[in-house]
Amino acid sequence: MAKRKGKTRGGKKQEDVLMDIVEVRDQAQGFIERNQSLILGGLAGILLLIGGIFAYNNFYKLPRQKEAVEQMFQAEFQFERDSFIQALTNPGGGFSGFLEIIDNYKGTPAANIAHYYAGISYLNLGQFDAAISYLNDFKPKGIITPIMKFGALGDAHAEKGDLAKAMSFYKKAANTDDNDLLTPYYLKKIGMLSEYQGDTKGALDAYNKIKEKYAKSAVASDIEKYIERVKTKG
Repeated sequence: MAKRKGKTRGGKKQEDVLMDIVEVRDQAQGFIERNQSLILGGLAGILLLIGGIFAYNNFYKLPRQKEAVEQMFQAEFQFERDSFIQALTNPGGGFSGFLEIIDNYKGTPAANIAHYYAGISYLNLGQFDAAISYLNDFKPKGIITPIMKFGALGDAHAEKGDLAKAMSFYKKAANTDDNDLLTPYYLKKIGMLSEYQGDTKGALDAYNKIKEKYAKSAVASDIEKYIERVKTKG
């Protein structure tokens, strides 16, 4: 190729830069030609992988998820009835409890939510370490479930007497997202725990936030008496 004269760039004339680019292109082309079978084999491998993922999701994962959901409905029914032991292990009718769903359907969304149900069940049964373990394994999705997870972990640690961890999780629950139902609920828990620990400023801040930002929430209906109570302590 004929050289073209021009300005220098970074210590090289433009024609030298052009020759470097051509050389790199030629080297790349030579590499492709020398390794064509290897590259085509790699592409085929990628296509097989994509096909395998598609097959796994559609012919293995989705059917397992469907089966898990069908198995879990009886455990959910027992959970709603506050029959937590049955919900965990033997909901009846030959259906699986939450613990069996977790063991038999690993990797499915149903098994994931079963961790949350199991955590709440153990929390209600007073088995707080088990509750914390299952809640920690729950992978929340969306907006509401992270708040619920952090709040439940706060409750479990509060029941164990670890108030510092409880406060940390209540604050996570209150600050994860702005939810008109759950945020003021956990703000009130922050306020009450702050009161218990003698932190009147922290309590007043939490209660005032409920009053000012969540005035229409159910939690705000009697928040004024909490504010007045803290003021008398201050």
